[in-house]
Amino acid sequence: MNVLDIAAVCLSVTALLAWVNHRFIGLPAAVGVMATALLLSLALIGLNAAGLDFGLKAYEESLIRSIDFSGLLMQGMLSLLLFAGALHVDLSELKAYRWQIGSLAVVSTTLSTLAVGFGVHVALPWVGLELPLIWCLLFGALISPTDPIAVLGILKTSGAPRNLQLVITGESLFNDGVGVVLFALFLGMLGSGAAPSLGQGLGLFLHEAGGGLLFGLALGYLCFRLLRSVDNYQVEVLLTLAAVMGGYALAHRLHVSGPLAMVVAGLVIGNHGRSLAMSETTRRYVDMFWELLDEILNAVLFVLIGMEVMLVAFSVNVLVAAALAMGVTLAARGLTVGLPVRALGPAFRLPAGSGRVLTWGGLRGGISVALALSLPAGPERDLILALTYAIVVFSILGQGLSMGPLVRATLRDSGEPPGSAPHGH
Repeated sequence: MNVLDIAAVCLSVTALLAWVNHRFIGLPAAVGVMATALLLSLALIGLNAAGLDFGLKAYEESLIRSIDFSGLLMQGMLSLLLFAGALHVDLSELKAYRWQIGSLAVVSTTLSTLAVGFGVHVALPWVGLELPLIWCLLFGALISPTDPIAVLGILKTSGAPRNLQLVITGESLFNDGVGVVLFALFLGMLGSGAAPSLGQGLGLFLHEAGGGLLFGLALGYLCFRLLRSVDNYQVEVLLTLAAVMGGYALAHRLHVSGPLAMVVAGLVIGNHGRSLAMSETTRRYVDMFWELLDEILNAVLFVLIGMEVMLVAFSVNVLVAAALAMGVTLAARGLTVGLPVRALGPAFRLPAGSGRVLTWGGLRGGISVALALSLPAGPERDLILALTYAIVVFSILGQGLSMGPLVRATLRDSGEPPGSAPHGH
């Protein structure tokens, strides 16, 4: 299949499943299209086993194998989705919770990576499976960050208090950049066979993460100056798109964190750019463009996640291992996020019960699957992919769909009024 055929099929399937979900099912858009795609894929597997699929399973497998999911997300869609998510976050509100978000994004993600890595390394032998520690740490790095794409989609309908939404959103926007840096660090250790010294590891982390933050600030400021010099919404929309696509590619060349750069650039342009460099007409068109692009790419991404089940090898042992890994991951999230928030309640300035919402609301998504697919081929990769896929599906369908009831129960217990999503100024 050529690129045009793949794009045509993906968009057509996504549009059809989005229509089915909206017309007949009524789930949140991202959850609905993923669930529908997953059920369709499982139905084709069942029909194929019965000899009744008329070659459709083979066609879907061929389609999925022809798509470089990891490259498509990490080098294409992620920059656009992160920028779109950050564009509507109020920077003044974010600053008010900067240390809470920073500690969750950096410290908690790092501790969770280690906790999941060592926990899975200990738990897997219970079901007769072995995975070297470095592979377990890689799994910890790719599964610990929450996925901003999944989180933002669910938060829009959760009704959580605004300050709690702000912390969850801010953490999810920044911690995936931290997770990607940790993943790259462990992947380098796997390739070289030697662990870097603490100084080397810290230096790499600061170069990637700190460099990404500074580069994003410079990129956002440059785009802001260009936006301020013209008043033409077509040109200004094009400038924001160029900043994202060109900036992400340049960040990759500079070996700094592209995800963190896109978040910072989105915050700068979404706040200073919107208020000081855009007319009302330009703001309306920029908002509409990025909201539409965000919704379309979100839908395509979650359909692809649902279809990826075709490439995942499951067995009884692996399914039991996946259940164990889910427990380890949730426990690590509770220990590194839920417990500190509960213990330091007044300092975090969040409603009572926020610890459990943050623990359960740590949704995983496409970034975890993309990182798992980027691992070197072999039995270790196959096992990690199966564990990752199972956790992502459980996270989006199980945790995502139960977030609303959990938030409402927490609000009743704390006496807090529901809040609107931190999705505008």
